[in-house]
Amino acid sequence: MLKIIIKEGENIERALKRYKRKHRNVKVMQNLREGQFFTKPSVKRRREIQKAEYIQNIRDQEDI
Repeated sequence: MLKIIIKEGENIERALKRYKRKHRNVKVMQNLREGQFFTKPSVKRRREIQKAEYIQNIRDQEDI
């Protein structure tokens, strides 16, 4: 469970922003969506490789 302790005098928008960041970093929704359907290990590996290639291409283009 996520807990956000609001400091004295802290703006509510700032606390909400911290909550959203924590929620995104924990990947709660992403794990729920992934768990809805079974994906074969070979498909998972293929997606990871495609993602790594995509990121590598972006970094290579930044260097140019």
